[in-house]
Amino acid sequence: MLLSPTDHTLIMIDFQSQMSFATKSIDAVNLRNNAALVAHAAAGFKVPTILTTVAEKSFSGPMFSEITEAFPGQALLDRTSMNTWEDAAVIAKVNEIGKSRIVLSGLWTGVCIVGPALSAIEQGFEVYVIADACGDVSEEAHERAMQRMIQAGARPMTSLQYLLELQRDWARTGTYDMTTGIAKKFGGAYGLGIIYAKTMFGASEGH
Repeated sequence: MLLSPTDHTLIMIDFQSQMSFATKSIDAVNLRNNAALVAHAAAGFKVPTILTTVAEKSFSGPMFSEITEAFPGQALLDRTSMNTWEDAAVIAKVNEIGKSRIVLSGLWTGVCIVGPALSAIEQGFEVYVIADACGDVSEEAHERAMQRMIQAGARPMTSLQYLLELQRDWARTGTYDMTTGIAKKFGGAYGLGIIYAKTMFGASEGH
């Protein structure tokens, strides 16, 4: 079943300097870009989103500005628990939002994503993991974590897939410019293709 903007909660977890320093499964540039794509997609489509950090002031540092700028004024929920699902403030927010589908992204895949993914699945939630907006201390660690979550029932996806799944149809003109704008800024080669087609031929997706 495809995701829509109104049927899930996005939780972005521990996109912080200290966590990214040791991340080796994806380079920092791609990680920040993919996280920004997810954040701006969620903000643009008004997806209920929880931003959470771990030990922000004492150890891990601030959340990536590419994420927080998409949600100006939104409070970040800082935790001590490695498993976001064991934090009372986060769970209270999940319950307040009241969606049965959870989409996760963050650092590190094998700790701070596996924990809430498996816990949420155990409680009956449908869980999606944006694999290229996650990272771990090695490719092995990331891949084993992804396999473990998939075996438990989590659905993997990518950051660009998330954006395009929310748009779904280029005839939805109300979000067309926003979606292509996000893709042009954060969508890598796909975004360059949109810029090229528009500039050279005046072309648009779906036309």
